Amino acid sequence: MSKSFPLNCPSCSAKLKVKSLTCSQCGTSVDGLFDLPPLASLSADDQMFILHFVKFSGSNKDMAKHLNLSYPTVRNMLDDIIERISIIENTYNKTKEK
Repeated sequence: MSKSFPLNCPSCSAKLKVKSLTCSQCGTSVDGLFDLPPLASLSADDQMFILHFVKFSGSNKDMAKHLNLSYPTVRNMLDDIIERISIIENTYNKTKEK
């Protein structure tokens, strides 16, 4: 069973930030408080959808075939992800302005 990357605090549900990055080759560590990149803030399912979408050159028709869904269903899924990305971008931009 693989673990999923946590996005929200298990205690208060606030968005998590990255505190430390470590080089797996030399062991160098960078500590701080870093925002996750906007796409990393999406669910694993949304990220997989985007990965496949890019692999299929942005073709909803090919995505529908791959997912065994109708074209309109895939279009709606894409619209939902676009909406979530817009919300994440707005939040991301507001925190960058502070």
